[in-house]
Amino acid sequence: MRTDYNLREITLQAFEEFLMVEDKDAAVKPAPNKWSAKEILGHLIDSASNNHGRFVRAQFSDDLVVTPYAQNGWVEVQDYQNMDWQDILITWRQMNLLISNLMYNTSPDIRDKQRQEHNLHKTAMKPIPDGEPTTLGYFMEDYVFHLKHHLGQVRDILNND
Repeated sequence: MRTDYNLREITLQAFEEFLMVEDKDAAVKPAPNKWSAKEILGHLIDSASNNHGRFVRAQFSDDLVVTPYAQNGWVEVQDYQNMDWQDILITWRQMNLLISNLMYNTSPDIRDKQRQEHNLHKTAMKPIPDGEPTTLGYFMEDYVFHLKHHLGQVRDILNND
């Protein structure tokens, strides 16, 4: 069975939910050292950008060794805090619809292929122990789990206003 792990539905629902949020509300930081809703969604754009490439490359590889990235640095250098909320939201939606399509079109033999070599013990939200085999499907599910975690943070920030 082909799947996109409900990413399309999650994305479209959150987009509709966040569409009417005011830019000033999305810029509120819950604490000086915490990300605003803008920065969290920006982080999710960065995650989408990195994981899209990872998921494509994994189609042609026998491993799941992925390059980590400096998440805080990416958010800072791109200055999501001072970008327009609507622009961030639209970019996030489009990136995730692209990934959803890729997930849907990944054949089961690629998605479910056991990969012994990986570094998901270091890079996954729900790590797989080093030496334990995993699949691209698991990594895709982990991506959606990560996204849902951060969408919950965005909701918490926006609902505390």
